[in-house]
Amino acid sequence: MTTGTLASSDLEPVQALPPAARRRGRRTLLLLALVCVLPVIASYAMFYLWQPEGRVNNGSLLQPVLLPESALSGVGAQPELVRGELEGRWTLLLAAPAACDASCAGALYVSRQARLAQAKEMERVGRVWLITDGAEPGDEQLTGSTTSLADELRIAHANADWLASLPGLAPGAIYLVDPLGNVMMRFDERADSTAAARALTKDLQRLLKYSALGRGGRS
Repeated sequence: MTTGTLASSDLEPVQALPPAARRRGRRTLLLLALVCVLPVIASYAMFYLWQPEGRVNNGSLLQPVLLPESALSGVGAQPELVRGELEGRWTLLLAAPAACDASCAGALYVSRQARLAQAKEMERVGRVWLITDGAEPGDEQLTGSTTSLADELRIAHANADWLASLPGLAPGAIYLVDPLGNVMMRFDERADSTAAARALTKDLQRLLKYSALGRGGRS
């Protein structure tokens, strides 16, 4: 029995795409990328570029900082938290020790109320609590109304890289992360939690209005 072999001359050469086809492919990829980022650019423009007379942002605008790619261990039965999970939605993020003092509890309340106030748009908003001390929250923290998983709260242990991406980290501060994973705004603690929730709600409503990302489901 003999085994046939293919000579190199029997192989069909692989045809390279003509230059015109390559250029069309690159244009298509660029257009797709532009479509993905335009909603976020429009949202940013409403805060950074277009400032109607008399309008004041309630949160402090930050130079956008991309969250790290490193995975964070989830608390309890929650899985690891990665930046990709936050992409496609606006996320309200706070960092505090597991014991969760008054400032932490206030920030959890404010983030929960601001999300609920978005009504039919609230599925476009997520919540994250980064634990800064490596401890585990007690049952009273995990079963409270402000930490309910039904309210889209993810809890994970922070690492140094994630904490370094939160400018001006302070007790009770809430950070807004855009749908591309950038930290772009900070809301500082206020004595009146109800007023703080209203202020955060207004800024969030404006961003959701001018961003189509997540509308009709997460993207």
